[in-house]
Amino acid sequence: MNVLEHFRHEKDQFLKNEHESPLDDEQKAVFKKLDYYPENPALDLEVPLEVINPTRQVVMITSTGDRREYTQMGVIRFQVKGVDAVLQVYEDGYGYFLPFVDATAPQETYGAGRYLEPEEIRPGVLHVNFNLAYNPYCAYNNRWSCPIPPFENRLKVRIEAGEKKFH
Repeated sequence: MNVLEHFRHEKDQFLKNEHESPLDDEQKAVFKKLDYYPENPALDLEVPLEVINPTRQVVMITSTGDRREYTQMGVIRFQVKGVDAVLQVYEDGYGYFLPFVDATAPQETYGAGRYLEPEEIRPGVLHVNFNLAYNPYCAYNNRWSCPIPPFENRLKVRIEAGEKKFH
C-alpha cells in the first residue's frame, strides 16, 4: 500500500468508525469506502505562490448561508493537460486553504466544490496535491456548514484527482 492508498484507507476508517465523523449513525451502518480517482502524479504540484500585498479579507458564504472570513494570500498558476489554470489561495487561521470547483462537478464530484490544504515547502512555493482533494463535510449531509468556493476558484478544466461524489 503506497502513501496515498494508506491515507485514503485511514480516511475511510475515520468516516466509518469515529465519533467525529461527519457521517451520521445511519450512514456509518452502510458505509464501505469513498470513491476516488486513481492517483494522478501530474496533479501533484509544486507551484509558486504569487503573494498579494497587502493581503485582503474576503467573506465566503457557506452552504447554510453563514458567512466566514478568510485572508486572501495570493494566487497559484499551473497547467492541467496543457490548459492554464489559476486559483486563489486563502488562509483560515489553520494554514492555507484552497477551495475550488472544476469541470468534473457536479457529475463526478461534489457540485459545491472540493477543498485542499496546500503546504509551504519552501518560502514562496506550495505543495498542491490534487490527489488529496476532498469533499467538505456538507457533501455527506446537510447538518454541516461549509464555505462555497468563490467565483474566482471555478475552473473550466477537469481536475481528475482526489475524492469523487459521496453516494
